[in-house]
Amino acid sequence: MDVRVCVVDELVERVDDQDRVLGVVVSRRQAVQEGWLHRVAVTVCRDERGWILVHRRSEQLWRFPGLYEAVVGGAVDVGESYEQAASRELAEELGIRVLPRLLFTFLNRSGLSPHWLGVHEVVVSDVDAVVPDPDEVARHSWLTELELRSALLEWCFTPDSHEAINRYLTFRTAQS
Repeated sequence: MDVRVCVVDELVERVDDQDRVLGVVVSRRQAVQEGWLHRVAVTVCRDERGWILVHRRSEQLWRFPGLYEAVVGGAVDVGESYEQAASRELAEELGIRVLPRLLFTFLNRSGLSPHWLGVHEVVVSDVDAVVPDPDEVARHSWLTELELRSALLEWCFTPDSHEAINRYLTFRTAQS
């Protein structure tokens, strides 16, 4: 029997091609089906050595079951900022209660539908404090940047992970 975890459909705000809220609230499922722009917040989790958290999605999830991710995140709910959504998702998926730093946003056309993606970063000082929700995360590990680049070529990652992590690594290089 194939049972997939599908949480109550989130409500999101439609945005335009400049990431301006249009004042129209729709379900995320409808936004994806119709290809309407909406917002998604993701966070790259690094430890103090600079290693990046990578996790495998639960097989029970309806979107990208069993694929790997190098970011943690989800839809920005109605009235939320990118930062608030990223913080909420970190708490829900990994048990981490912090306010991540928004690095940049971009119009992401990979994945299930086009959406604005807010990419955040957080440094996790206590990696043992990461307690993944088993309904969301099958397993996780910390990879060096070199290991992550190799994994992106060899493992099956979600489309958002590829786009977000490549832009993130480019961003970090430019900041150095």
